[in-house]
Amino acid sequence: MIDFFFSQYKTYSGLDIAMELIAVIFGLISVLYSKKNNILVFPTGIISTGIFIYLLWKWELLGDMTINFYYTVMSIYGWYNWTRKKNGQTKFPISWMNQSEKKVSGIVFIAAIFFVMNVYTFFNKFTSTIAYVDTLTTGLFFVGMWLMAKRKIENWIFWIIGDIISIPLYFYKGYTLTSIQYFIFTIIAFFGYIEWKKILNNYHQAS
Repeated sequence: MIDFFFSQYKTYSGLDIAMELIAVIFGLISVLYSKKNNILVFPTGIISTGIFIYLLWKWELLGDMTINFYYTVMSIYGWYNWTRKKNGQTKFPISWMNQSEKKVSGIVFIAAIFFVMNVYTFFNKFTSTIAYVDTLTTGLFFVGMWLMAKRKIENWIFWIIGDIISIPLYFYKGYTLTSIQYFIFTIIAFFGYIEWKKILNNYHQAS
C-alpha cells in the first residue's frame, strides 16, 4: 500500500521531498487560519506558495505554478485588505458577493483559463487531458483566491470544487503528498464555509 502511494518519490531528491512536505504543512496551516477568519492565513500561505512556485517550475507544471504565483500576489493584496479599517471597523468583513462581484468573478475565471491556455501553448505543453483539467482548476482557484482576499463567503465553494478535482489530478501526476493536502483542504473548506456563514449570521443578528 505504501509503495502504491509513494513509489514515485524513489526518484526524487531528499531536498525536493522535504520542500514539498514543508509547503504542504504551511498550506494546511494557512487554510486552517482562513477557516478561523484569521489574517495569519496570508503569511503562512505565502511560505507555502513560494515553495510550490519553485517545485512546480522544476516539475514543468506551468498551470499549477501560475496558480501559486497568483496566490502569492493575491495573498499580499488580501493581507493588506484584511488590515484596512473604516471608522474603527473592518473595511472588508465577511459578506456575500454582490452582482458586480459576480460579473468580475466570471471575468477572472475566463481570463485565467485564457491565460493558462496561452502559457501551455507557448511552451508546447498542451499535449494531454491533464493540461485541460489543470486549466479548469486554475480558473476555479483564481476566482476562489480573489474572493477570499475580498472576504466573500463564496470563496469556499470555488475552493471545494477545485480541491475535489485536484485530489485525483495530483495523484495521477505522481505527487501523493500534494494530493493528500487537497483531500484535507476539501474537508477544511467545507467546514470553513459553515463557519464563515455562522459568523456572517451572528453579525447580522447583532446588527
